[in-house]
Amino acid sequence: MHNIDIKDTKAALKRLMDGNAEYILAKKGGGNVSEEIRHLTHTDGQKPYAVVISCSDSRVVPELMFMAGIGEIFTIRTAGNVIGSFELGSIEYAAEHLGVRLILVIGHTVCGAVDAALKGGADSYIKNIADEIKTAIGDETDPEVCEKLNVYNSIGKIEKSPIIKELMEKDGLRILGGHYYNKSGKVVLYENDIL
Repeated sequence: MHNIDIKDTKAALKRLMDGNAEYILAKKGGGNVSEEIRHLTHTDGQKPYAVVISCSDSRVVPELMFMAGIGEIFTIRTAGNVIGSFELGSIEYAAEHLGVRLILVIGHTVCGAVDAALKGGADSYIKNIADEIKTAIGDETDPEVCEKLNVYNSIGKIEKSPIIKELMEKDGLRILGGHYYNKSGKVVLYENDIL
């Protein structure tokens, strides 16, 4: 755990930049973040093998949870892993232009956005997220069931895209749902989604 006061923006920025300096020199880790892969993906472009849509929660980091390196996954993160037009456009880009054929929407335990929806909503722009999730969960009150219903709501929005629909029908694109357990770090695919 870091020892930075979250209100101290200068210390937070220094921490980020120090981390970036370490990253630039990194040669190994869970995924390939080496200078060579940075140069290769800069020159040859990205070739991700999956799109992963997850919550913006700081405990839920797709590149870490899947031990992926640079250029391996196309990550989209929004609070509550909700899908709107910007997220859908990003997914279409990855599928249509980068050729990605696997899309994984992943919820997680103790999701604050789902909790906000369960408690009746929120204020300001957060209300949009909570309202979207509330629509997905209806009268359900079990948090983990709600997290799953929210994932399926996002999958439904992705499947409505004409581009995605065509790639699913003609080119084998798959959309899966899953759940990340914050405490154990385990990712579980939903049973009816297993390839």
